Amino acid sequence: MWSLVKRDIDNLAAADLGQVTRAVRGKLKMLQYRPTVIAGCLAGTGLTLSP
Repeated sequence: MWSLVKRDIDNLAAADLGQVTRAVRGKLKMLQYRPTVIAGCLAGTGLTLSP
């Protein structure tokens, strides 16, 4: 997940830590609505979710 977030903020010229925080939170918020991306990240690790 972190690599996906870093791709979007790699060219961010933030004036302060608040801008970085907002950018990271915004990307994570977008990712939460893309379950296939999250599933792909989990599949890449070899881990599984079990109840």
